[in-house]
Amino acid sequence: MFNSIKLNARLAAAAFGALAIGTVAFSNSAAAAPLPIFPFILTPPTEAVQPPVQSMPQAQEEDRSVELPARLRRQVVAYPTREAPGTIIIDTPHTYLYLVMGNGQAMRYGIGVGRDGFTWSGTQTITKKAEWPDWTPPPEMIARQPYLPRHMAGGPGNPLGARAMYLGGTVYRIHGTNAPETIGTHVSSGCLRLTNEDVTDLYSRVSVGTKVIVLPMTDRRADLGSAVR
Repeated sequence: MFNSIKLNARLAAAAFGALAIGTVAFSNSAAAAPLPIFPFILTPPTEAVQPPVQSMPQAQEEDRSVELPARLRRQVVAYPTREAPGTIIIDTPHTYLYLVMGNGQAMRYGIGVGRDGFTWSGTQTITKKAEWPDWTPPPEMIARQPYLPRHMAGGPGNPLGARAMYLGGTVYRIHGTNAPETIGTHVSSGCLRLTNEDVTDLYSRVSVGTKVIVLPMTDRRADLGSAVR
């Protein structure tokens, strides 16, 4: 047991000597090139630099809200006629569109019609329906107004508005508008315009094949469409 104690003492002394030598070596090395107290500098994480967010331009509200006169607002009115329910009658002089409902009644919409020299009359049928239609001005319109675009994709800025119903093989349409303040006026090149809200309502009520009667400006019969209470 005594020998074991002596052996352990020697091992401890050797270990202490090795530690001392290591300490001296470290001290000499430090004298030659002092080590920083903190070999790694901790810095807060840098946030990734994000590109500035480009805000999308607000879409111009093309279908502006306009308070129409009471007579031009969509309403059910008394309208005696021999035409079948579902027929559209355009009262050009009074700027009304009637959708015959039967039983002496019709849904009446305020419309914009052709300006002087551009009104027309006759009977057509709806041959095509389109939502947010493209607009391709006909050559005769381009000749009169060369500044017009040759083609415009459908959308809020399109003059045809939210819906269009094409009449026979003509260039005329019943369509919406991005200028609702023109309802009740004689302003177009022959097309018949409604507010986008009204043309969407009419579009949902009619189908391809619907009969459309356009009365001439000279047909200045009394306004028969009194509101139904």
